Amino acid sequence: MNILLIGSGGREHALAWRLAQSPLCTRLFTAPGNPGTARHGTNRPDLKVTDHAAVAAFCAAESIGLVVVGPEAPLVAGLVDDLKAAGIRAFGPTRDAARLEGSKGFTKDLCAACNIPTAAFARFTELEPALAYVRQQGAPIVVKADGLAAGKGVTVAETVDQAEDALTALFAEPGAEVVVEECLFGEEASFFALCDGTRAIPLGTAQDHKRVFDGDRGPNTGGMGAYSPARVVTPEIEARVMAEIIAPTLAGMRARGCPFTGILYAGLMLTADGPKLIEYNTRFGDPEAQVLMPRLASDLVPALLSACDGDLSGVGLEFDPHRAALTVVMAAAGYPGAVVRGSVIRGVDAAEGDGVHVFQAGTRAEDGQLLADGGRVLAVTALGDSVTDAKARAYAAVARIDWPEGFCRRDIGFRAVAREAGEG
Repeated sequence: MNILLIGSGGREHALAWRLAQSPLCTRLFTAPGNPGTARHGTNRPDLKVTDHAAVAAFCAAESIGLVVVGPEAPLVAGLVDDLKAAGIRAFGPTRDAARLEGSKGFTKDLCAACNIPTAAFARFTELEPALAYVRQQGAPIVVKADGLAAGKGVTVAETVDQAEDALTALFAEPGAEVVVEECLFGEEASFFALCDGTRAIPLGTAQDHKRVFDGDRGPNTGGMGAYSPARVVTPEIEARVMAEIIAPTLAGMRARGCPFTGILYAGLMLTADGPKLIEYNTRFGDPEAQVLMPRLASDLVPALLSACDGDLSGVGLEFDPHRAALTVVMAAAGYPGAVVRGSVIRGVDAAEGDGVHVFQAGTRAEDGQLLADGGRVLAVTALGDSVTDAKARAYAAVARIDWPEGFCRRDIGFRAVAREAGEG
């Protein structure tokens, strides 16, 4: 069948690489795509993904049998709804179901109603009550923009002053809504489940590194690297996550008339009291997809089709139990602030091979050269016998890339490496 993939980031390059390997995939189109996705199919930068009618018309013209929506914005905008209405099979949640990512307040209310373990919280639409709440609660405390923020609309305030500054900045935008949460303590992990509206099957674990600098310092980003599996999520914890977080979420969404189909990505805090939900994303993570896809030993396409059709019974996805994956994000200088575009990147081909993949995100091709064209630019990913091994191989690949204008964290995977050293 012909498949259309929506998106242009590193997540989409990883998905394109995996989808194109399926015996079921005849042709792969990516809209808009990037130079990395172009290696695995045909990019359609001319197809405006915000024009849902145009996407549906393209699907009809090219006999598209499956649309896979990568980023969150088209999901929240209802692309899946409009494609399904046109009789086109589309993988991802509906607009109403995507509120799990599109509105942190919605998710918090669902958690309260369904007894899903999460941080205590309060919602605000005005500055003064929010300031009063923060002063009453004290610090540390977490301040979040309610809507989509590309992974960056979160402030973990160490002091009340920091929380007040974050609130003032958020409420400077008209119509702002804010969620203020207690600060949970423990180790963070990402848990992925494939859902068909009723059932869910585990899809792997990872740990992301949000802060821009080594040692988890500096502002939050969209993610500076990740590794998989996150062995801190033991089989016992996985069972609790499925029973206490994923299952009641699916039941709660069904009860609200918006059953969830797609990828449920739970950001978890592993506290002394057990796993608690920090927040949901409703798609493959970025850069988590870049470490999940290389470890996937099964054909992804049949599983996505089964989820779309509302029946995952009998579907299993196997991951290589003997291999870990680690990705290092190379970003343009200045990220997550303003960045300079157009610098030349060399050595990507030399870095790849033998279980090393360089997934492209913020890039463009011009006059035979690869140019930086965004904040997060490359995701250098390596497989290894352990996270320690994968880390060494990933950073060796980074060293082969000639891009003086880029930078990366040097400590991706540090928790897992320390854990493996302790076990050795």
